[in-house]
Amino acid sequence: QVQLVESGGGLVQAGGSLRLSCAASGSIVSIYAMYWYHQAPGKQRELVAGITSGGSGGSTNYADSVKGRFTISRDNAKNTVYLQMNSLKPEDTAVYYCNADVQIQRDLGRYSYWGRGTQVTVSS
Repeated sequence: QVQLVESGGGLVQAGGSLRLSCAASGSIVSIYAMYWYHQAPGKQRELVAGITSGGSGGSTNYADSVKGRFTISRDNAKNTVYLQMNSLKPEDTAVYYCNADVQIQRDLGRYSYWGRGTQVTVSS
């Protein structure tokens, strides 16, 4: 019904930048909040950043570990959320997952959907 597809991951040196994208498609009525999570090997999945669906780009929140380095944004016309990651550190290495709160056409209900993730590796 709804698919989330992440892209933009890769290998980068410490101090470098990457921009992740997550595009939603399918039987979508509306997308509410959108999030980026990451999961490092042997660790739990953690929230990195979130953005609401409000006007003027929505309000945002960040994990303390990425404040000032990462920026989340969205393009509602494209059903896409972005994560600009600057000043990357080796500890940012993880699989990054997109999550969205979506109202679907089938029953007008709201459901949470996940992408399959994209690997980000930061070398020291």
